[in-house]
Amino acid sequence: MSSDNETPEERRERLRQEEWKNNNPGGVFNDATNRTSNGSLVDLVGGLGWKGTGILILVLIVGFIIYAVFFR
Repeated sequence: MSSDNETPEERRERLRQEEWKNNNPGGVFNDATNRTSNGSLVDLVGGLGWKGTGILILVLIVGFIIYAVFFR
């Protein structure tokens, strides 16, 4: 697929993969180990899209407000 026909999401993923290939192998292994145990915000946001990300942020804000009102 040429870069002219790439969606922004595909381009981000391609650039991320290229960056991983150019990095220090030990650092990449450490990042991969941490990412598998914790997840990645980039992967989460990339999978959700902008609407899902907005809803996630809204839920976090509302959850924090509810926590602040009832448990403080």
